[in-house]
Amino acid sequence: MVASFAGRRRAFSLIELVIVVVIIGIIAAIAIPRMSRGSAGASDATLTANLKVLRNAIDLFYTEHNNTYPAAATIADQLTLYSDDAGATNASKSSTFVFGPYIRAIPALPVGAKKGKSGIAAADAANIGWIYTEADGTIKANCADGETDARGVKYNTY
Repeated sequence: MVASFAGRRRAFSLIELVIVVVIIGIIAAIAIPRMSRGSAGASDATLTANLKVLRNAIDLFYTEHNNTYPAAATIADQLTLYSDDAGATNASKSSTFVFGPYIRAIPALPVGAKKGKSGIAAADAANIGWIYTEADGTIKANCADGETDARGVKYNTY
């Protein structure tokens, strides 16, 4: 006698389903923390890149303007518009305004409590993402000392 299985339904047993759920849980436990660190790492890399772009623009302005850094009060205009020898700005290029622009737009701060702010000033205020020191041309993230990356490095020391 040959047994026929044609009429019998096959399905997953409860043990097989539990094993699949456990395997998915293990994969999720490994993958989710790695993806979280990836987005934080991306923000850290963006901060480093933004600072490099801003510092290069400031250095180029310094070089083209007789070793004078942009003024703290007008740095955004001096980096994003055309300028003359004295640093005065104009939206369009002319025979007087021949320098710049050094950057298309001031990038937004990608980390910290001031995330998304793109203003530049000598001191903290509303909408200020970057702190600029006119005396030596340094620029840093407007982040509190407690705001650090995954390695514990303060954002305002990048």
